[in-house]
Amino acid sequence: MPSPPEPPDAAETVDGSFARAPHATYRYWREKGGAHPVRFEGPVPLAGWVVTGHAACRAALTDPRLSKDGATEAFARHAGLPTHGPGGALTTHMLNSDPPRHTRLRRLVQQAFTQRRVAALRPRIEARVTALLDALEGTDEAELIGRFALPLPLAVIFDLLGADPDGPGILQVRGHTVSGDGGDGEVSVPTAEAMLDRLRALIDQKRARPGDDLLSALVAARDDGDRLTDEEVTSMAFLLVVAGHQTTANLLANGLYALLAHPGQLAAVREDFTLLPGLIEEVLRHESPFALASLRYTTQPVTIGDTTIPAGEFVQIALLAANRDPDVFEDPDRFDFTRDTTGHLAFGHGIHHCLGAPLARLQAEVALTHVLRRFPALRLADPDGAPAWQDNPRHRGLLGLPVLLR
Repeated sequence: MPSPPEPPDAAETVDGSFARAPHATYRYWREKGGAHPVRFEGPVPLAGWVVTGHAACRAALTDPRLSKDGATEAFARHAGLPTHGPGGALTTHMLNSDPPRHTRLRRLVQQAFTQRRVAALRPRIEARVTALLDALEGTDEAELIGRFALPLPLAVIFDLLGADPDGPGILQVRGHTVSGDGGDGEVSVPTAEAMLDRLRALIDQKRARPGDDLLSALVAARDDGDRLTDEEVTSMAFLLVVAGHQTTANLLANGLYALLAHPGQLAAVREDFTLLPGLIEEVLRHESPFALASLRYTTQPVTIGDTTIPAGEFVQIALLAANRDPDVFEDPDRFDFTRDTTGHLAFGHGIHHCLGAPLARLQAEVALTHVLRRFPALRLADPDGAPAWQDNPRHRGLLGLPVLLR
C-alpha cells in the first residue's frame, strides 16, 4: 500500500483552538457539503479529508472502501512507527480491522462482552459512585473530573477486567502520561508501554486462575475451535481500557456540565429521574464524547457529495458535526433533552458501532442519579465562566469541572 500523498494545496490547517470551539467551523464545512481537505496540527500532524453531514457520515461509517486495516498501517508509517512488533499487541483489535478479520474478532469478543455481564456490573458501579461521593462529603467545592468523572470509569474498567486497583502498573489513560500530568487526551508512548506490561501480567493471572470477569472470558472465548491469540486478547483489553475510560469520562463531565448550565432542565430531572435516559442521549448528541470516529483510509476513490477523495488518503468522520446537522435535528445547537435524538451517531454506526455503548449509558445513568440526589445544591463554581475543552479534535471533553457542593 502506498504512503499517503501530500494534502491538496487547498487543505485548511487547524490547531488546538479548533478543538476548543469546533462547532462554527463544522457548521461552515457542513453547509459547503461534500468532504473537506484539512490538516490537523499536533505532535504528529495529520492531513486528510473531513466528512461532516449526517447522511454522509452515516454512509461513510459503513463504506468498505474506507479501510480500518489500511488506516492503522498507513498512520504508523506516517508517524514513523513500526508496523510490526510490540505495537501489534495494542492495535490488532476489531476497531482497527476490516472484514473478514473484524467479523471473526467481533464474534469472539461478543461471547465475552455480554449484556448479562454489563448488567451485573450495576451494583459495583453504584458502590464505586457511592465511595467517590462519600469522599466529597464535608467539602464545599470540588473539581468533578479529577474527583469523580475520571476515576469512576477507571474503577469500572478494573472491575470489568477483574483487576486489582491496588496492583502494580497503570491503566489510567486520560492523564495522558504515566505521571498523570496534562496533555491533549491521547495515550503517550510511556503510558501505552506501562499499560501493555500491566495487561500482559493480568492475562497471565487469568490463564492461571480464571475468574468471572471479562478478561478471563476473552481468554476462554472460542468459536468452532477458533480463539483469540495472546496479542488479540491484549489488544482488545487495551481498546476497552482506552475507549471505555476516556469517552465515558467525557460523557459524565459533559452531562454534568450540560445540566448545571441549564437550570430549568436540571430542575426537571430532579423532579423525575426517569428523564435521565433521554438526557444522556441528548448529551451524546450535543457534545459527542468521541468527536471524530477512528481513522479511515481510502482503498479506492470515494465520492461524497461533489467531492471525490482519491485512493490512499486519510478520512475523518466528524460524529460531533453529524450530530448537529439541522437536516436531522431541529435547532441542533440548542441543548434540549426532550427532543427526539433518534439517529445520533455518537457511538458510530454499522459494524464498528461501539460495543461498550450499554456500559457507558449504564455508568452515566447511575452516576448522574447519585450525584444529583446526594448534592441537591450542586452548581457551577463559576456560572459565567467559559468551559475549558481539551485541545484534541478527536475527544470532546472538558479539562475541568469546578463546582460548589453546598
